[in-house]
Formats: sequence, structure tokens, C-alpha cells
Amino acid sequence: MHDVIVIGAGPGGYAAAIRTSQLGGKVVLVEAAEVGGTCVNRGCIPSKVLMRAVSLLHWIRTGKEFGINASVEQLDLKALIARKNGVAGDIRVGMESLLRNNGVEFIKGRALLKSPREVNVNGGVLEAKKIILSTGSCLDVPDIPGLEEAALTTDQVFEMTEVPSSVLIWGFAGSIEVEMATLLNAFGSKVYLATHHPRILPREDHGTSLRIAQSLREQGVKLLPRFNLQSVRKSKEGYEGVLSGPEEHAVVVERVLVSSRRPKTAPLGLEQVGVRLNEDGSIKVNNRLETSVEGIYAIGDATGGWMLSHAASSMAVTAAENAMGKTNTFSFHLIPRGIWTFPEVGAVGLSEEEAEKRGMEIEVGNFPYSINGLAMARNEMSGAVKIISDARYGEILGVHIVGSNATELVGEAVLAMQLEATVRELASSIRVHPTFSEAMVDSARVAENWALYLPKR
Repeated sequence: MHDVIVIGAGPGGYAAAIRTSQLGGKVVLVEAAEVGGTCVNRGCIPSKVLMRAVSLLHWIRTGKEFGINASVEQLDLKALIARKNGVAGDIRVGMESLLRNNGVEFIKGRALLKSPREVNVNGGVLEAKKIILSTGSCLDVPDIPGLEEAALTTDQVFEMTEVPSSVLIWGFAGSIEVEMATLLNAFGSKVYLATHHPRILPREDHGTSLRIAQSLREQGVKLLPRFNLQSVRKSKEGYEGVLSGPEEHAVVVERVLVSSRRPKTAPLGLEQVGVRLNEDGSIKVNNRLETSVEGIYAIGDATGGWMLSHAASSMAVTAAENAMGKTNTFSFHLIPRGIWTFPEVGAVGLSEEEAEKRGMEIEVGNFPYSINGLAMARNEMSGAVKIISDARYGEILGVHIVGSNATELVGEAVLAMQLEATVRELASSIRVHPTFSEAMVDSARVAENWALYLPKR
């Protein structure tokens, strides 16, 4: 009898297994494919290797501003993909080593729930006092006529040996889609980014969406908001995507990129043991990350929401500790988001629009990168830091950063919110000069109405 069975060895399952072991639990980790899940093998890590190449291309092309005259002869995709495979492989080896080091039993096989305390694996039955589900998500190709034949998946992008001459990206226009648009455009594709939403990044603050939309247009990406993809048909030049929206529109491209994902919850036997699902097929959990069945917990992409690797690994700690007897709650509102575009995006908490819809009285501090000293010195002046705070008590409700190092800076915002720091306390804190982090303090000072580097309001 094990204390805990963890199903799925992505960032969430890996962390849950190790944390359980650290707390003295006997734990077994079951995985049908590779350790590391989507993040390490087909998601976060591969995309960041490729985005590093995009970043280098960007700086080479803008080097003239600093007296550096250079050009790129060619993009060696074979070397880039080899680099990506090497990094992912190194991380997998490290994870496997740490699992052994922590005494985690690992079984490669497909798990199927038999009861709230039993799991079928490879023809045998494992028993445990508690179960943690970390089964992740999978690609979800929409049922659109002709799309399957034309589809280019993100998995294929991370293995491509040739860059398509043109790509239509259609879907939610969230972080994955805008990153893919940035990447493929930088590599030489003509990119069309279409979405049925009125704007890209519809879950982010409106100001963030506008800034990234402007940046993508300046880079050469064609944005097509308020368009649905009706069908895809073969043409002499490639594939014709038929879009309906403000007017009917047809785009002829070499490939149509599909990046939408859905929770991977079947076949797992959830119905057999009584685990309830949300309308989108994700596993329903409470704030202790327990499902509708006592003793069964679920974390990460399988529970829906933002579907972020760092959310899964953080949820893993809470679920593992609760499986071992604690009663901790998970702070969903403190999950940060990062988007690797030019400029980057980092965000946590409520947007201005969300706060207003809830009827909150708020103060908004907005400080542009264009007058930040380091941004000016490095010619990285696109962006701003926006802080949403409670008007009466100064509680920080949300932080939205567009600009260089935004994905790093947002961690400072998460910590401030977790420690319940007020915007007043943030405004009176000190930073190294010159750094991008000074914009956080300056934005707080704008909210407090004593900005030192902006005209009086």
C-alpha cells in the first residue's frame, strides 16, 4: 500500500511526487510517455530555445543603432532543433535523477482508475491512501472542414526542418498563438493571426492587448480580429482559409497552425469512480485541490484554467501536502502569466476591466518604459507597468507589465501580493539604478499621485 499514487510525470506530477516523498510518504509516479510532460518535451522549454533564436535575430537586426553592422546569412534549423532536443534531454535526465534521489518509485505505463484507492497499471493494480491526478492537456484540432489536412501543430513547429512561407494562425489568440506568430514571422513566414475575439490576448488587460497588437503589426504580422475559420480548402498555392466576420475573407497560405488545447482526462476512469468534470471537460476541484471524490486530488492543465506549467508545479505542492494530512488552500489569483513576445508580457491578478466589472473602487498607476533610464539606454522603450490597487486600503489587485524582462519582473508583483504589501509600501521601496524594476516603483508612485518622473496629474 502506497501513501500516494501520482498519475502523470509532467511538472505537476514530478513536483507532487517529490514533495510527497519529502514529507515521508511512500509514493509511486505513473507516466505513459516521457518524464517532463508537454512543458519539457513539446511546450515551454522547446519554445524558449526557439524564441532565444528569435531574440538573437532581433538584436542582430537592430545592432546598427549601437554601431554594430551585422547580418544573418541563414537560419540553421537543423542546429537549432538539435539544441532544443539537447536541452529537453538534459532536463529529463535531471528530473529522472532527482526522482530516484528522492526515493520515488517510477512506473512507465497507462493508468486507469479502478476505485478511489486503486489504479490499474500494466495489467496490475496499485493501491494507495490518496491519488493525485496530473494528466495535463493535449492538442485539440477543431472540427473544421479541411483543417486536419492543412494543420501545422506546435509539436511540428518544434521539429520543423523548413520554415513555411506563409501561415494562418487561428484560435483564441492567447499566449501560444502570439508567441507562434512572433516566432514564425521572425523566421521568415508571412503570418496571419485570426481570432473570433475582438482583440488578441482577450484574457489580459486591454492595455496589454493593444500594445502587443501594435508591436505585432509593426513586425509584419497581419491581425484579423472578429473572424471565424469556416473551412480550409486545397488551392494551387497551398491552402485557402475561408474566414467569416465583418466580411468574408479568404487567406491563401502554405499551412494553418493549430495550437488550441484541452484537458487530458480520458480514458482515465473518472466517471467510474465519480470524479466530476467542469463543462469544458476539466476536472472540478476545490481550493484544497481535492476533487468531488475524497482522497483524489487534481492539478495542472487537467483542471483547466490558465494551463501553465508553473501553476501545475505550485498546485503540486499544495496537493501533495494535503494528501499527506495538511489542509492548505491554493491561491488561484496569484498565478502569474508570462508571454515571450517583443516586448514581453508579465501579469498577475485582476485587469482594470475585471476590477471595474466587480464594482471595485480602484486606483491605477501606469508608468511607461519610454522614460525608464535602462530602457532608454538599451533602446527598449516599448512598454509600461500598470498597477491596479484598491482605492481605500491600497491592496494590490493586479499588475500588468509589457516590456523587456516583464516575465521576470512579474515575480516581484506576485510576492508583493502574496505578502499583502500595499501600493504605498511598494512606492516607498528602493531599487538598483538603472534597472527595469524601477518602473514597478514608479508605477506605484503614479497610483499614489506622487510620480517623480511624470508631469503632475
